Amino acid sequence: MIDNPPNAASSGLPDFRTFGLPSPLKAGDKIAITCPAKKLPNPMTDAIKLLQSWGLEVVLGDTVNASYHQFAGDDAFRAKDLQRFIDDDGIKAIIAARGGYGTVRMIDLVDFGRFAQTPKWVIGFSDITLLHAHLFANFNAPSIHGQMPMTIPDASARSLDTLRKALFGEEIRYQLKPNALNRNGEGQGLLIGGNLSILLSASGSVSDMDYTGKILFIEDIGEYLYAVDRMLRTLKRAGKLQHLKGLIVGGFTDIKDNDIPFGQTIPEIVMDVANEYNYPVCFDFPAGHVTDNCSLVLGKMLSLSVTDQEVNIFYP
Repeated sequence: MIDNPPNAASSGLPDFRTFGLPSPLKAGDKIAITCPAKKLPNPMTDAIKLLQSWGLEVVLGDTVNASYHQFAGDDAFRAKDLQRFIDDDGIKAIIAARGGYGTVRMIDLVDFGRFAQTPKWVIGFSDITLLHAHLFANFNAPSIHGQMPMTIPDASARSLDTLRKALFGEEIRYQLKPNALNRNGEGQGLLIGGNLSILLSASGSVSDMDYTGKILFIEDIGEYLYAVDRMLRTLKRAGKLQHLKGLIVGGFTDIKDNDIPFGQTIPEIVMDVANEYNYPVCFDFPAGHVTDNCSLVLGKMLSLSVTDQEVNIFYP
């Protein structure tokens, strides 16, 4: 196992805030597809064609055809595949083929030293939230929360266009309809977050982030209402919700209830937990386990404005 540095400053590695975002992609650049978690059930024909239509050269990792129980190869195999693309300066972006479960089993086998010296885009969502969090917590590294090859066949055209824009450095701006439970206000801060369950699993680890002064995005799938309540209250008790600059709530899909109803919806749970704070809260953001999974650049400064008329989200 290779020890990862607690942060960029103490390790002597470059601080990403010094030189900003990874370079935008351009036609001819190479993008690698790897599976750090669950194995693929089907070929990625649609995704490969899409990436190629953007002018990118697609490089497939060994994990895309691998199988070990439910994983795309054993932990060491998946770590080696990711390591290969981190260390290859010719690879300008790495996209996880899918989520599922498994990133936590292999992430500590990866040496991110080369990544800190030569940053590149990392793309994915769901279980890949751990990778996003780890890169930000240790290297202040931005990354992209967006569609993956497995989800691309069913993805909305808008979500795929936002992924292209994020990769190629084009402007991304969202204007949403108001939700009655939104909390008005304005906030600006670095955007962090992803899958709520995975954020909880990172707590207390080397992949845990500092939430202070940040705008937090959350989404999840298949959880019970009481479990969402418990996870949010756990973040609150850990002091992670108190000093946010804003909260963006994405898709909470396939949410379940017990025989005895919990009695609150997801928005009601969120506002109950965050009631004592005064930062803006936005519901219904189109991201998460939904077909319209629009891209967000994590680790980048974001502006959030919530009014009775509309919600504006943009990168200043």
